[in-house]
Parts: sequence; C-alpha cells; structure tokens
Amino acid sequence: SMSAPAPAAPLLEVREVSVRFGALLALDRVSVEIGRGEVLAIIGPNGAGKTTLLNVISGFYHPSQGSIRFEGRDRTRLSPPDVAALGIARTFQNVALFKGMSVLDNIMTGRLLKMRGSFLLEALYWGPARRQELRHRAFVERIIDFLEIQAIRKTPAGRLPYGLQKRVELARALAAEPALLLLDEPMAGMNVEEKEDMCRFILDVNSEFGTTIALIEHDMGVVMDISDRVVVLDYGQKIADGPPEQVRKDPTVLDAYLGVSHD
Repeated sequence: SMSAPAPAAPLLEVREVSVRFGALLALDRVSVEIGRGEVLAIIGPNGAGKTTLLNVISGFYHPSQGSIRFEGRDRTRLSPPDVAALGIARTFQNVALFKGMSVLDNIMTGRLLKMRGSFLLEALYWGPARRQELRHRAFVERIIDFLEIQAIRKTPAGRLPYGLQKRVELARALAAEPALLLLDEPMAGMNVEEKEDMCRFILDVNSEFGTTIALIEHDMGVVMDISDRVVVLDYGQKIADGPPEQVRKDPTVLDAYLGVSHD
C-alpha cells in the first residue's frame, strides 16, 4: 500500500498559546497554523484578541503558556528584533513611518534588516559602491515599481495621504523580504478605492513574491475576496478555522458577531 507523502510542515505553528494581562486572559489556549504561501485572515469582534495574537507571533508579547514554532523551530521566547531577523515583518494599525523622511528612505530602513555589517543608511548613498548595496537598491527599486510609488519616492512620508502612507508602510515591510508578513488592519481608515488597491497589492505580493500573509481585517467583503483561510477569535478563544465560505455560514461565528456593528 502506498503511503501518502507527509504534508510539508506549516510555516508557523501557534500551539495552545495563552496570554494574560493581570486578570485578563487575552488569548486562551489558541492554536493556529499558517501554511507556506497562504493568505490567512484573522477576524472577530473588538477585544477578541486579534492584535494580541499578532503581537505574540512577532515577539512583542511572550505567551504565558504554549509555544510558537517557525519553520519547524521553537521560537517562543524571541525578542522582536530576533523575530524580524528570522523573516517575519509586520505593519501596524496606526501608520508607523518616519514622517520627515522620504518614501525611499523609509523603505530603505526596512531593508536594513537584510544587510550584513553595521554600516549606516548614509553608506548607501555616499559609501563605496559595493555589490551588496547595489543589490539592496535593486530590490528596493523593484518594490517601488511593484507598488506603483515611483512618483512619490522623494516625498516626505508625513505629507502623503493616508492610503499612500499605508502603501509605503507595506513597501517598508516588504523590503525586508519576509517569509511571513503580518498586517494589522491594512485597510483601516481607507476609502473604497484605496481598499481595492490594497487588496490587489496584497494578492500580488502573495503571488509574485510568494510571501505568506496573515492579516487582521474587519471588512468581511475584503476577507471573502482575498483570504485562503479564516481564523475567528472571540473572547480570546478560537471559535472557527476554515475556508471563507465555510466560516461565513458558521452559526458560532454569526452568534459572536450579532450586535457588533460592521463597517
């Protein structure tokens, strides 16, 4: 009898993770797997633990119990810089760009993680033209083209409209060439047109760069359009996990959302 090949290990495994803040159990024995190349949406009412889950994955919080494995290795106790160095990048609900710096310089700061040696950002412009620097510049140029932000490359990030700031933040996260990209409400505060653009870019990043993506999103239309799989949290517990069509019809999920306003 032929035995089926073992499925490839998930890129990321969150196993029975709990997070406590004093008396509050923000996450209660949550287990989530993220497969390579997948777009995973994390949804749930406000206060359900979604951002806490991203913060645990990115090393901002350490779980009070449970473990996190990335590429098959335990990395439960790593600090955010160590997690970033492994190949996990994230964006935030509130844009965290350097407002006075140009778009290009903001994106280059994302690239610094990838650079060996502790030369400063200035070295990119005035230092010797090392092959490595040229390669970094070439990759950044590819992202600028890809996200269609050539026209604003010299503009200080703080002068840009909100939707474009979010796109620059995505560019900065991509500059680190992450294996896993965590997006905390990438569409928040956007108009319909900006949301459509961001959806397209997220799907393109996934297909073009092969980036695995986990995002928190409130807009159910967006979730249905772009995710391969949906995890639903409520009161810190995982209440559903599956394809979008299945999750949308799940009675437990519908109950969790009753009385919750949706944008």
